Amino acid sequence: MTQEKSQNGSSLQRSRKKLALKACIFATGLAGIVAEYVMATLASYLLGNAVIQWTLVISLMLFAMGVGSRLSRHFTRNLLDSFIAVELVLSILCAASALLTYFLAAYLDPVGPAIYLIAFAIGLLIGLEIPLATRLNQVFEELRVNISSVMEKDYFGALLGGLIFAFVALPHLGLTYTPIALGGINFLVACILFFLYRGELRRPRLLTAACAAVPATLLLLAAFAQPVTLFSEQRHYRDKIVHQEQSRYQKIVVTRWKDHHWLYLDSAQQFSSYDEERYHEPLVHPALLLSARRSNLLFLGAGDGLAVREALKHPEVESITLVDLDPAVVRLARTHPALAPLNRGALADPRVEIIYDDAYSFLRRTDRIFDAIIVDLPDPRSLGLARLYSREFYGVARRHLAPGGVIATQATSPFFSLKSFLCILKTVRSAGFAAVPLHNHIPTMGEWGFVVGLNVEGASPQAVRRRLAQLDFNGIETRFLSQDAMVSMLHFGKGTLDRLHEVKVSTELDPVVYGYYQDGEWDFY
Repeated sequence: MTQEKSQNGSSLQRSRKKLALKACIFATGLAGIVAEYVMATLASYLLGNAVIQWTLVISLMLFAMGVGSRLSRHFTRNLLDSFIAVELVLSILCAASALLTYFLAAYLDPVGPAIYLIAFAIGLLIGLEIPLATRLNQVFEELRVNISSVMEKDYFGALLGGLIFAFVALPHLGLTYTPIALGGINFLVACILFFLYRGELRRPRLLTAACAAVPATLLLLAAFAQPVTLFSEQRHYRDKIVHQEQSRYQKIVVTRWKDHHWLYLDSAQQFSSYDEERYHEPLVHPALLLSARRSNLLFLGAGDGLAVREALKHPEVESITLVDLDPAVVRLARTHPALAPLNRGALADPRVEIIYDDAYSFLRRTDRIFDAIIVDLPDPRSLGLARLYSREFYGVARRHLAPGGVIATQATSPFFSLKSFLCILKTVRSAGFAAVPLHNHIPTMGEWGFVVGLNVEGASPQAVRRRLAQLDFNGIETRFLSQDAMVSMLHFGKGTLDRLHEVKVSTELDPVVYGYYQDGEWDFY
């Protein structure tokens, strides 16, 4: 009986160890994929060009994982001690990755090599995990089952990790605290294995000391996370940061200089209260006055409420549908003590309906018809945004415009990125609009461009241009826009529009506007 109880107890202990090891493999798969996403997102935010940075960082980390896997063959003894040590080191490195990157970004220009080095180090340690875990698991399962079981748990963990990163960690913890939580997962894995296998460890005292030191380090990192991040962010902005947050979609920063505020999304300026009327008035009023009707409007983007504020100045407006991807921007525009007065509470107006959705997806799904469409989206600085400047996008938008309706879009800078500006003009025309370019000087942004397109069969750009030059703004409360200003915005410098033949139409399959934009001289300004 005693021998049977001993066997049962031994079998139960073995089952617990086996289950714990599988759970740990699942957790490391989860943590590994999140670590890759964190580093890729950090690189995209600090270095720009999300497509390039995600490609480089993920590829580099996968390569480092391969190097780590190769190095694992040299671990021939004390595999359990080695695996726990790897988890503890990975815990510290993952937790400190964002803070270290932000800190270095404050002093290094460029910070890219430092980001890639940290990403490589994390990938190297992740690459050590799976081979070591597989060799530990061979005690419980034969080779055929062992390999498939380990890879299965790792990949399943990666799926959950990706979902957690996108829907929980990034929007709620941001890039500051997500890595620290990630480090906590690796530490938990180490602790579970240490507790269950403590009788089999070769260096229990050393690992005990390490397990005691790691949580203290994580707490220290959590305590200094916000100050270090704010210090680094402040080094990248001339003015004082008064608000910052990481939404599910982008980094949102508000700065202040004297009585004026700036809004930045992923480091790109969206507006300044110092001169925002020079952007929003030309974007909205010429289009609405050119349109045959103004009762039912659609705004794509414009979550800050400033363009909507301008549209509400027209008494004919009965309803405005605002489609913005990021609820955080709209919430900030509604509640921030500087932004809410600036947009005059436009987003709380009963005539305004707010829909949180991708602009393109909304247009494809809705069956509604609008009198005018105002496109106030970020520049085409990524392939995802470039599709919102494509012929297909403008074609879908045209199908939702009433006859005589108008589309107006911001079109980047005709000075710093002439080809992207001309590309947008040519693309709008290719969708069937009689489109005319406008430009205006905005002191805090430089020379900026717009495109206004009329949805009338047979209309010519020349006829639209004449109508715009005759618009009367006397009945609208404006701070900048007048008939003289309108005439001025229609005129370009010598040879500017003559280069239209040099650019191609941007399409979903060939988003050339993205390349034109990347080739612009933005650093000059």
